[in-house]
Amino acid sequence: MVAADTQEQAERGRAPGESAPLDRVERAQLDTVRRFGTVGSLLLTIGSLGAGAAPVFNPVFRLPVLGLFSRMTTVALAFAFTGVFMIVLAWLALGRLSRPGRARAVSVPQMGRTLAMWITPLVFTVPSFSRDVYSYLAQSEIVNLGQDPYTVGPAQALGLNNPLTLGVPTMWRETPSPYGPLFLTLGKAVSWLTGDHVVMGVAAHRLIALVGLAMIVWSLPRLARRFGVSPVSALWLGAANPLVLFHLVVGVHNEALAIGLMLVGFELALRNMPRVTPDGPFPPWQRGELLWYAIGAAVITLGAAVKIPAALALGFLGVMIARRVGGRWSHLFATAGGLFVVFAVVLSACSFGSGLGYGWVATLNTASTIKSWMAPMTALGFGAGGLGVLLGLGNHIEAAITVSRAVGGVLGPLLAAKLLLDSFRWRLRPLTGLGVGMGAVLVLGATVQPWYLLWAAVPLAAAAGNTKFRTAATIISAGLAVALAPTGQTFDGRVFVLPYAIIGAVVVTVIAVVVVRRRIPRGEWLPGRRVTATTP
Repeated sequence: MVAADTQEQAERGRAPGESAPLDRVERAQLDTVRRFGTVGSLLLTIGSLGAGAAPVFNPVFRLPVLGLFSRMTTVALAFAFTGVFMIVLAWLALGRLSRPGRARAVSVPQMGRTLAMWITPLVFTVPSFSRDVYSYLAQSEIVNLGQDPYTVGPAQALGLNNPLTLGVPTMWRETPSPYGPLFLTLGKAVSWLTGDHVVMGVAAHRLIALVGLAMIVWSLPRLARRFGVSPVSALWLGAANPLVLFHLVVGVHNEALAIGLMLVGFELALRNMPRVTPDGPFPPWQRGELLWYAIGAAVITLGAAVKIPAALALGFLGVMIARRVGGRWSHLFATAGGLFVVFAVVLSACSFGSGLGYGWVATLNTASTIKSWMAPMTALGFGAGGLGVLLGLGNHIEAAITVSRAVGGVLGPLLAAKLLLDSFRWRLRPLTGLGVGMGAVLVLGATVQPWYLLWAAVPLAAAAGNTKFRTAATIISAGLAVALAPTGQTFDGRVFVLPYAIIGAVVVTVIAVVVVRRRIPRGEWLPGRRVTATTP
């Protein structure tokens, strides 16, 4: 593989200002980093056999040798944590070789092959970090049976003893689906093919997630070039990010498909858009330009038909189109009208074509039933209510959470609107505004999960030129990746398992680092000073 990379880099041309190919020593370091991360992926895969969110009727339990891990929880969890630590360290080391401004850096094809090496073992993991995929299976079966997933939950529609219902966390067994009609239509096809075979159903949903990840990998370097950002750096932060690997590939979350469609739509819409500045000139419409805008908007709308946050991308796409025409308010309103027509037509086609209608609109806040400290506004409500209890004012925690969530529900959209306005006035790159706007809406929302941060991090990876942001994103991504147990369960009554597993994983990881310490990149581990050129 290293030899192939050498030949490929020697043959390809280099644009002005682009980093040169890696030298012999650095290629050897890249090979070590690749292997280190791949070993981590293998260990996480093995550990998931006993530590992951396995089905209730676990088929691994009866397998020779492999079934041992499901009986040795501490050992399996130690394997999984070791894999997590090694993948994160390999990602940080890869960032050293991908840092913008380096004289020599990893190429896009090298980054793609590295990503493929790390992902391949993870494709075979037991779902970990979350049990959401089992909800996908149950809700898809409801659609397959001709029932409405937006009015009944798995317990009512399938029965409590159904194999698909048994895998759904208790809190979600009686709640309707919060997912869009396109995703449930794909899930219906999965259910038709796999029936109540949980393992095959999970594999099919993971294939859908991998298609979404492929869309992200395809679009990120292209968008990065449009906005003057290093394509390799964008892939490193946006696609090779441990949160992507752990929650989109291993956790099988449908954010992969929604974010992938959103980014592909944005890229397709910009294919024929000429570069303009605030002072013009503003060229006339190019041949096929309007068609590509419509195609891009339609693909973004398909992403919204999976998960609704993708619809925010239409606003920032509209800003770019309005700026390209001349940047007047009349242009903005005309563009908004055209995009709304595309959005309404495509979304209606998905909703009514699926036979589900618009019932999903009423279930978008289903996740708000969870009160998690990870959501800042919910944590604020807990804090305010707890303070009232301490002061003897009574227990008003529920009321405080309701008020703080309402405030967040107003602040998030207001911040997104402010970012839209700043983008329209050329003060901000629209794709940067999209990432920050997504972050504002989701972080200030009622519920926050680690994979929600990818809605902000992935677009920003392709557009944000602020090194402070990229440094913060690196620290947050690495921190969240190692802080969350790769279990998908709470380990109630067995909390003692976690510290032993973590201690064992730390010891093994330190030994692994000592073994390869002379063959890994040294120097800065965080993004370099220059990430992006000055572009509109």
